[in-house]
Amino acid sequence: MTYIGNVIENVIRNNPGEMEFHQAVREVLESLEPVIERHPEYARAGLLERLVEPERQVMFRVPWMDEQNKVRVNRGFRVQFNSAIGPYKGGLRFHPTVNLGIIKFLAFEQIFKNSLTGLPIGGGKGGSDFDPRGKSDTDIMRFCQSFMTELYRHIGADTDVPAGDIGVGAREIGYLFGQYKRIRNAYEGVLTGKGLTYGGSLARKEATGYGLIYFVDEMIQAKGKSFENRTVSVSGSGNVAIYAVEKAQQLGAKVIALSDSDGYIYDPAGIDFQDLRQLKEIDRQRISAYVKLHPQAEYHKGSTGIWTIPCDIALPCATQNELNKEAAETLVKNGCFAVGEGANMPATPEAVRVFHQNGVLFAPGKASNAGGVAVSALEMSQNSMRYSWSFEEVNSKLKTIMKNIYLNVSEAAREYGCQDNLAAGANIAGFRKVADAMLAQGIV
Repeated sequence: MTYIGNVIENVIRNNPGEMEFHQAVREVLESLEPVIERHPEYARAGLLERLVEPERQVMFRVPWMDEQNKVRVNRGFRVQFNSAIGPYKGGLRFHPTVNLGIIKFLAFEQIFKNSLTGLPIGGGKGGSDFDPRGKSDTDIMRFCQSFMTELYRHIGADTDVPAGDIGVGAREIGYLFGQYKRIRNAYEGVLTGKGLTYGGSLARKEATGYGLIYFVDEMIQAKGKSFENRTVSVSGSGNVAIYAVEKAQQLGAKVIALSDSDGYIYDPAGIDFQDLRQLKEIDRQRISAYVKLHPQAEYHKGSTGIWTIPCDIALPCATQNELNKEAAETLVKNGCFAVGEGANMPATPEAVRVFHQNGVLFAPGKASNAGGVAVSALEMSQNSMRYSWSFEEVNSKLKTIMKNIYLNVSEAAREYGCQDNLAAGANIAGFRKVADAMLAQGIV
């Protein structure tokens, strides 16, 4: 068995049942074969063995009392995976499906995503199996305060800087930051995604969705195509999806479909962005409420059906493994020419193979999803300087970062003999920077 094969087998044996983590490790390491052949010093230093083992895993109890004075208990997690190029950086996810394996997969992906931004941030991720859906503000505040009462001892502006993810938006970040400040008696940039009144960055909310479109636009322009007059389907209805809709429309596309965990909407006239933002950000409604405002639109239960709608460009922005082989084949059959991952690993390995085999342009999440963490790092810079950039300044920096990510990823793919395979290029480009930093720092 090869060196890489042995490492993968050890990961599977040492982390039983953590299927998403196994999938993420296999996807990255298998694409690194030509790198290891060209740089045997990585193998001699046991670099891959160290890379797949988190530097630190923290798991803790989160007890809290709800509005009915009933004691609730959840699990909290923080996986600090790799700090070779900077302090750990990665979001917190509050969702009932969260477990250690999912957090490890997300943290592992974050290593390479953060590396691709060109900014000095390492990889980490955290969260809880707490479900904020349907909870009152009071319940969410009490949970967040209890969660931070444990987490605070493991994070800091120069140690580990969490952000939001699924289930953790501006409200949750505010409660978490307030508790951190209260316990530590320190006003520092320990969390990103903060409100604009207390250290947040303009364009952070929009960053992941905008960054996705900027990356996909670079990818399709390289093949002589554009968003102009294209139909687009977007899964999900959080910040990533909402602002991917806005930016795609600004570039001339018609976004015709959107989903949440219950179902999806199809609007042949094009999604009304202003109504969408009102429903999701202000009214906190489910996506089904959209059809009450737009009778020409259709609502269908079951979110996976969104991929049956013919579109030119598909943007999976919901969650991991949401787009499978069958959905990929349907998209190809219906004429889809480009897919951009706005979520973390939303396309299964089988789906990715279908796209590559059929010449569909494919933007991997660790590259195309990097806009959010890039602007989080810019927020960290602003906090350190006690300064704020304008929306236009941040957006310009984001666009430049996403363009550079595309150029670096496509160049790495060409250099290592896998031209147009941006998934392999992203893994290689992200890995090389981290690997060289690890070699320089010795066996740690």
